[in-house]
Amino acid sequence: MQPDINQSITARTDSGAEFLDAKKAEEALLLTSSADEYMNAAQLAFFRQRLLNERAELEAHLNEVKTAIASHERDSDEADQASFEEELRLSLRQADRESRLINNIDAALQRIENGEYGFCEETGEPIGIQRLLFRPTAKLCIEAKERQERKEHHFRKARGE
Repeated sequence: MQPDINQSITARTDSGAEFLDAKKAEEALLLTSSADEYMNAAQLAFFRQRLLNERAELEAHLNEVKTAIASHERDSDEADQASFEEELRLSLRQADRESRLINNIDAALQRIENGEYGFCEETGEPIGIQRLLFRPTAKLCIEAKERQERKEHHFRKARGE
C-alpha cells in the first residue's frame, strides 16, 4: 500500500522552512510507486489537484488580460497606442493558447472521472507517471505520440511546408 503523500512531506527544519520542496517530494513519491499501483486513488488525486491548480492559474491570468484590455485608455499618442496594440496582439495569442489548454485540462479531468486518465487513447497502454508529470493533459503514450508526429511531419513534407 502506498503511503499518504501529504504525511510523507511533513519533515521540517528548525527554521520552519520545508526540508524538501513539497512538489518534488510528491513527484518522487509518485515515481517510486510500483507498476501495479498505476493510477491508484492517491495518484489520481494528485493529478486532479495539479490540473485544478493549473486551471485556476490560467483562469486568473485570462481575467488579468481581460481587465488590462478593458482598462486601457484610448486617448494616448500614436506610439503608445501602437505599443499597446502589439502587446494586445501578443496577449490575445497567449490567451487563445491558454483557453485551449483549459479545454485540454477539462478533458483530462473528465478522463479522471471516467477512469480513463493515464492510459493511451490509441493503444490503451499506460502513458507513464513521468510523462504525466511533464504534461498532465497527455492523451497518448510516447510511442503513439511519436507516430502521430511522424505522420504530421510526413504530411507537411508532402505538402511542401
